[in-house]
Amino acid sequence: MPEWSVAEPQKLAFDEPVTALHVRIVNGTVNVVGTDESSARLEISDIEGPPLLVKQEPDGTLSVAYDDLPWKGFLKWLDRKGWHRSAVVSLAVPYGTRVELGVVGAGAVVSGIQGRTEVKGVTGDTTLVGVTGPVRTSTVSGSVEAQAVTGDLRFNSVSGDLTVLDGSGSFVKADTVSGSMIVDLDPAGPTDVSLASVSGEIAIRIPHPADTEVEANTASGAVSNAFEGLRVSGQWGAHKITGRLGAGSGKLKATTVSGAIALLRRPPTDDATPADAPADSPADAPADSSADKKVL
Repeated sequence: MPEWSVAEPQKLAFDEPVTALHVRIVNGTVNVVGTDESSARLEISDIEGPPLLVKQEPDGTLSVAYDDLPWKGFLKWLDRKGWHRSAVVSLAVPYGTRVELGVVGAGAVVSGIQGRTEVKGVTGDTTLVGVTGPVRTSTVSGSVEAQAVTGDLRFNSVSGDLTVLDGSGSFVKADTVSGSMIVDLDPAGPTDVSLASVSGEIAIRIPHPADTEVEANTASGAVSNAFEGLRVSGQWGAHKITGRLGAGSGKLKATTVSGAIALLRRPPTDDATPADAPADSPADAPADSSADKKVL
């Protein structure tokens, strides 16, 4: 079983196929990009503290990690002041690789991966770009930004924020205690979206016309609704936004205790605007104009 102890900047290429990637680092950055090759390449461009152990298992698993940082119970391992270590790790792996990343105080960027991706972070932020496989992220205070992610997305955090841009997946489930959520959806079909927060704010933007059943409620926060087809109820305390848009094929549920909830319309795409539409056409009107917006 090939094994390397890396204590200084180094590049490694792996001849054997890689089907799974496990990375666990403290401070620094880990970058993972999918390629059309069957093998993988690794570059550790900066490293301080103890060496990283690199292993390639017979089953196709490639691991880059510290020996004293196990995957099991990872989120309980808070960054210790005595841990004077940092690493900048970049990997190119096959598109279909199953990716598991554990970061303590480190940033993580994953792009172009089609296999299952799981990220556990304590304080580091995570960016996902063009990931088409299912994604699961768990953080303590780190934030997650997902751009053009088409796979199922699960997010769980204590105080980290979630930002989804151009999300076209069919399933989003997110839970946080005090983090905020901004979810911008542009799905190709029905979606199942469930967002829950205790004190964090939730903003959801969906296309118009939409095709979903909506249930959004907050115990004491404000609500904002940009869809005439939905009902806003509640005068004091609890507020709700309920109703059906289109045929109601999808589901959209948002719940907070004290956070505000805003349901917004995506602006029309260029191909949805007639080529001969005049400049002052309704197609050019802002999606959240006062005529379409209700606030309590």
